Amino acid sequence: MALKTFKPYTKSTRGTILVSRKDLWKGKPFKNLTKPNNSSKGRNNYGRITSRNHGGGHKHKYRQIDFHRKKIASIAEVERIEYDPNRSCHIMLVKFEDGERFYYLAPKDIKIGDQIQNGSNSEIKIGNCLPLKDIPVGVDIHNVEINPGGGGKIARSAGTSVSISGIDGNYSIIKMTSGEVRKINSNSLATIGVLSNPDQKNIKIGKAGRSRWLGRRPHTRGVVKNPVDHPHGGGEGKSAGGRHPVSPTGQSAKGLKTRDNKRTDKFIIRRKKKKRA
Repeated sequence: MALKTFKPYTKSTRGTILVSRKDLWKGKPFKNLTKPNNSSKGRNNYGRITSRNHGGGHKHKYRQIDFHRKKIASIAEVERIEYDPNRSCHIMLVKFEDGERFYYLAPKDIKIGDQIQNGSNSEIKIGNCLPLKDIPVGVDIHNVEINPGGGGKIARSAGTSVSISGIDGNYSIIKMTSGEVRKINSNSLATIGVLSNPDQKNIKIGKAGRSRWLGRRPHTRGVVKNPVDHPHGGGEGKSAGGRHPVSPTGQSAKGLKTRDNKRTDKFIIRRKKKKRA
C-alpha cells in the first residue's frame, strides 16, 4: 500500500499523510460475519467515565475475525482483502471448499485468488497456519497462540511479526518485536508471514476532526488543571508540575513496572529492551 499526500489547499491537508486503500474491497463487509459494535464511550456499567477522552467517532460494525484457525484439512481461497475499522491491519475473506467463509488477518503480499490452509500438513507459505513445532527457525510469523487452542494473541497489529529463534524441549523460543524473548508451547498455532499495512505507522492525521472520527476526544494536560482535578495541577502562573510525573490517579508515569504475573515469569527468557530516557 502506498502513502497518500495532498496539495496544501488548507492547513490540515498540508500535513496530512494517509494510506491509500485503492486496492481494497470497495463494498460492504460480509453480513453473516458482522455484528453491532456499540461504543461504551469510556464508561463502565454504572455510566461513570473510567477511560478518559473516549467518545464519538464514526459508526461501524464489528467484523468477526477467526483467530483460532481451527478448520483444518481443507483448502480456502482468498476472495477479497478489506479494510477493518476495528484494527490497524487489513483482513481477508476466505472461502473453503465446502462454501464456508471466514475473516482472517491478511498478511503482507497475499493476493486475491491465493490458496491457504490450516493444520500440520500445510506448506510453509504466507497465510498458512501451522503449529510452532512444524515451522522452521527464523520464519516470520503472526497471530501466535500463547496457549494451544486459545486463539492467536501475539503479533496482530499492522506490519508486525515475531520469529522463532530456537527450540527448548516442548517449547519454542519466540523473539518479540519489543526485544523480549519467551517460551511458548510448541503445539500452539501461528500463521506464516508479516501482517499487512506496514505504512500505518507513517500516517499523519493532519487535523483534530479526523481524531474525532476515530472516537478520540480532546486531551487536557495535567499541568493546566486545578489541584483538585490532577496531581500536576495548581501553582502560580505557568508551572511545570514540580514533581515526578504521575497519572491522574497518582501512579508513576515514568518506567514503573506494573506487570504482576509470577505464574508466567518462568516462560520469559529475556525482558524487553528499555526505552532511552
